[in-house]
Amino acid sequence: MIMREMESWLTRLLVGTALLAAQVLVAQVEFVDNTIGNVGILLEPTRPTVQLPNSMVRFYPIRADALDDQIKSFPLTLISHRLGELFSIMPGEPGGPAAYDQEKTSPYYYSTRFDGSLIQTEFSPTERCGYFRFTFPSGQAVVRIANRMAGDLATSEVGGISGEERFHDMKAFVYGEFSAPVTFNFRPAKEGKMATAQASAGVLEFRYGISFISTEQAKLNLRREIPAWDFAAVKSQAKARWNKTLGQVAVEGGTEAQRRTFYTALYRCSERMVNITEDGKYYSAFDHQVHVDARPFYVDNWIWDTYRALEPLQTLLNPEREADKIQSYVRMYQQSGWMPTFAVLWGSYACMNGNHAAAWFADAQAKGVQNFDVQAAYAGVRKNSLEATRLPWRKGPPSSLDRFYDTNGYFPALARGEQETEPLVHPFEKRQPVPVTLENSYDDWCIAQLARAVGRPDDQALFLQRAAFYKNVFRADKGLMWPKDARGNWIEPMDPKYDGGMGARDYYDENNGYTYTWDVQEDFAGLIALMGGRAKAEQNLDQLFREPLGRSKYEFWAMLPDSSAMVGQFSLGNEPSLAIPYIYNRLGAPWKTQKRVRMLLESFFPDTLQGIPGDEDGGGMSAFVVFSMMGFYPVTPGIPTYDVGSPVFDKVVIRLHNGKKFTLTARNNSHDHKYVQSLRLNGKPLDQIWFRHADIAEGGTLDLVMSDTPNTQLGVEEAKLPPASLSVNPQDFGGAKANEHPAALASEPGKNVLTPH
Repeated sequence: MIMREMESWLTRLLVGTALLAAQVLVAQVEFVDNTIGNVGILLEPTRPTVQLPNSMVRFYPIRADALDDQIKSFPLTLISHRLGELFSIMPGEPGGPAAYDQEKTSPYYYSTRFDGSLIQTEFSPTERCGYFRFTFPSGQAVVRIANRMAGDLATSEVGGISGEERFHDMKAFVYGEFSAPVTFNFRPAKEGKMATAQASAGVLEFRYGISFISTEQAKLNLRREIPAWDFAAVKSQAKARWNKTLGQVAVEGGTEAQRRTFYTALYRCSERMVNITEDGKYYSAFDHQVHVDARPFYVDNWIWDTYRALEPLQTLLNPEREADKIQSYVRMYQQSGWMPTFAVLWGSYACMNGNHAAAWFADAQAKGVQNFDVQAAYAGVRKNSLEATRLPWRKGPPSSLDRFYDTNGYFPALARGEQETEPLVHPFEKRQPVPVTLENSYDDWCIAQLARAVGRPDDQALFLQRAAFYKNVFRADKGLMWPKDARGNWIEPMDPKYDGGMGARDYYDENNGYTYTWDVQEDFAGLIALMGGRAKAEQNLDQLFREPLGRSKYEFWAMLPDSSAMVGQFSLGNEPSLAIPYIYNRLGAPWKTQKRVRMLLESFFPDTLQGIPGDEDGGGMSAFVVFSMMGFYPVTPGIPTYDVGSPVFDKVVIRLHNGKKFTLTARNNSHDHKYVQSLRLNGKPLDQIWFRHADIAEGGTLDLVMSDTPNTQLGVEEAKLPPASLSVNPQDFGGAKANEHPAALASEPGKNVLTPH
């Protein structure tokens, strides 16, 4: 009797342990809710994208947003993030958009049912292929496939279909097959052809491959990735792939809603870049050739949005893939002659401003990512800085404004009422003189770090000098970054909260002067000195969060729709603001960082349809959420350190690429207990509120003790502040010199810093 009870107890224990293990394995992907943010507050919504991590085939229903009760069609894949879709498919008879219900969506599976016909549509992806399953209650299957772009469709053998679409001087190809014999009817469509496939079947499946090389390659992709008619197997494999990816970070504690927010953000950080290599070959739009390459080739990076947090996150989690992505950029430079800005599927998309590939490269290199051609990467960003235009949304050789910048050390604004004199200036995007100066100053600092790494001391000195150009647009009497005309006069009158036209682009870009004042990532120490020291800078930062809009919300947002999620004049809805709450760490007031970060996460990132406070930008915003909820943040890409914030979870375990684990624990953690009282790094007390990438790259532990009362003595001493000056050597933070912080370069506020160019 006792033996049977023990056996029963042991069986229950083993079953319970197995169930618990299964829950651990599936917990991450099951917490993803990819409808979070599917209704934009002011601008673009997120989409419930179904794909494998960093893979070619991406899917979501075509509709305005999640409140739209009609679906127009389903794409077979995307061109690039928010830049269009390729091909379309829709079940049922023609009749325009269809109302739907019973929608279920996850990273690996989508399902919905159309109201009138009760047709169910299901989808699951592989890397280069997709698999649809349609269920027809009538027993008569009708599926329409059409071109979304200029192109063609035709029948193939075994009842299949093939086609192509042309866009931006390149082509996409599809090859697909149905699970039952079908009859086709082809007719002209708006952009090419529409094929209507009909079959006597209650269930009709469609599997297809996508290629950017040829129809034959699309067919090969399909044969390799979906060799059998087994929808359940494809779905199961996709789910396992996401569990592996999301399982790199395990969390304990927090609320269920916080875990949904966290894992959904981590999922969105795995959309891009996408690997477009097919059987060791890829088509490059940068030279319009098919290349054979043993390394994967990645595209689709909005680098202005992603260099601040997304790429540093992936450098921490997947450094080998980061090397492949950076080497893809190097290939693009070698193929086209220019380092791309936004490297999308069809080539370099001239978007936003800055030379931010430099920041990405410098950060990865400083954190030990070496498997890319550093010399070529350096040559590319150096050329962009010295030989390309800095004009927003433009590419090509320098303009008259670039020559002015090289000579005078700032990008000039037009005086009030002055007509544009440079014909190359984008008519909508304007000059954006303050952010062009600030962001190129930072990028040049990053180029200086790469010059150091490749042994170019003269270049290093040149770019460090140019990195100080930001000081030329700091107006000391206002304590703000301010536009200056070509004669060296501050623009007056000028309201830094609101002036500058749509998006403030005459002077700033999407954000106002209050935001851009703090966008000096390379030299916070220098900025603090310009403001008059730590105490005055802290007052200014406090005031940023308190300064009123000065007008109604609808008037403000009519001109600055990107500046959403406002707290005073601080805007969490756009990437230039992401590091600002962490600047308190550089002012000896880290408890204010902890308070602000917790408040911002709780206020603006709920697990709801409106749970993204601005444009999410394919991981740009989500990476801030992932880092901040874990409890640390990479404030300056290029300096291999992390600032401690206020972790949401009691425990975070990061499974590193080398098999090691980094574990962060927060004892006594809760909603109210958000303040860090003490820290221990790898068992040793830490009297600063930052740590090195090298401290965790081989695994380790960071133990925090939390309280509901700030520790106002922690992180106060000057020598213990995070590294934050132009003369910092990132290489010092890979070794034993972690507490040595050189002083910032000094110059008088408002004086032009010139370069011998």
